[in-house]
This record gives sequence, C-alpha cells and structure tokens, in this order.
Amino acid sequence: MSHNLLKGKRGIIFGALDESSIAWKTAEKVFEQGGSFVLTNAPVAMRMGAINTLAEKTNAQVIPADATSIEDLENLVEKSMEILGGKLDFVLHSIGMSVNVRKGRHYTDLNYSFSEKGWDVSALSFHKTMQTLYKKDAMNEWGSIVALTYMAAQRVFPDYNDMADNKAYLESIGRSFGYFFGRDKKVRVNTISQSPTPTTAGKGVKGFDGFIEYADKMSPLGNATADECADYTITLFSDLTKKVTLQNLYHDGGFSNMGVSQMVMDKFVDEQ
Repeated sequence: MSHNLLKGKRGIIFGALDESSIAWKTAEKVFEQGGSFVLTNAPVAMRMGAINTLAEKTNAQVIPADATSIEDLENLVEKSMEILGGKLDFVLHSIGMSVNVRKGRHYTDLNYSFSEKGWDVSALSFHKTMQTLYKKDAMNEWGSIVALTYMAAQRVFPDYNDMADNKAYLESIGRSFGYFFGRDKKVRVNTISQSPTPTTAGKGVKGFDGFIEYADKMSPLGNATADECADYTITLFSDLTKKVTLQNLYHDGGFSNMGVSQMVMDKFVDEQ
C-alpha cells in the first residue's frame, strides 16, 4: 500500500542478495512509497544472488561495489548522484560477514586475519561509506542513514561469534559519525537492532533455528520479520522521523527488555 511517504527521495541500498534479505524487502517498499535508488552489493555477492531481478522490478540501476574499498565507494556515490539526478536522501547499510563463522572457527580460537576481514566488511565499511558521503557532501539536509545490527552487540549469544564484536563496533560508528553528520549536514544516523531473521546471512550462524524459536517465545509480540523491518526502515527514511538520530533502535517484538517469558518458563517446567 503506497502513501507516497518517500516521493521524490533518492538513495542507495547496500546488501540486497535475494528475496529473504531485509535490503531486498526494503528496496521493494521504498519503490512502493515513491522513492528511487541505486542498488549495490559486492561483485561476489551479486554472482550468488538475484539482484538484477530486483533492479528490474524497482526501476533501479545496479552498481557493483566492494564496501571496504574507498575507490569503489567514491565511484558508487558519484554515479548514484548522476543516475538519480542529485544528492541523496537515504542510505541503507545492510552488510555483514564473518569468515570465522563461515569456516567454523570457535570464538576462543579465532583466526585474526579472518576477524580483520569480517570487521572491515561488517563494521568499518559503515564508517567508510559515511566518510565518503560526508566528504562528497552527497546527502541532502534531513537525509537518513540506517545500518542493520543485532542485539549480540550488547548481550552474549555464544554462537554469534566475532559478529557480535563487529556489530558493537558498527553501532558505535553510528553514534560517533552521526554526531558530525547531524551537526554539519543535518543528516540523521541510526541503527536498527532486528530480531534474528532467517536471511542468507542469518542462517550461517550455528544453531540458528533454535535461536529464532527462543527469541520468538521470549518476545511478547513475537519476532519481527524481514518484511516488518523494511517497514520500520521506511519510517526512518521518511520526514516523520526528522529528529531521531544517534539511536540504536530495537525492532524485536520486545525481546530486548525481557528477562524471561511465560512460554519459556513453561518449556522448562514441562521438561523437569
């Protein structure tokens, strides 16, 4: 359902891989709401995914970019402004990757060169993206930059591995760079801490099915879906949230404020 919430707004969406990804669903919703955008992902991810299908559906162009490369990001930002016909109003950073998780390395036995790669892709790329946008003065006033995160940045989820550290770093960048972007350019920067979501990235985490079910039983409203996360992201791109900045916003059905729920308690009582 369109309300033209983003009519005339332009942006860049990072990380759409396939229909399960939050970035993919966000792109569809931005399009429904009248926004236009450029899609981008790493060349290797683009070979794995179906980003061209999404581009056709949403009248978007695709610019491959390695988000850890300043050269690629500069090219992406310049080309996006050319294609879209002006400065940008929104950017979604929806990127995360841990080589240690992929290779089955335990948190107590990390390969640090894997860690550095994951940190660069998952966290530092957010700073690199914002620094490029900032230096090129590529954002319109009252624009909005959003990155996706997870609550393992605050609490222990043993199998989330070094991605937890990456997300903590990402959230800190959001606050720190958000201050300068707000002060100097009137641009807001927020992170959305989403429920565990069965995306391609999410499913890479060990024990993920149990993880999802537990979170669902702990949350009074149940887990937030990728589709619902896209809706929430749209509100942050819109003019209705102009003064929301430097926030880590929990979009998790209430999980983040729960100690224990009746459903979880019942499960343990049943098992005794």
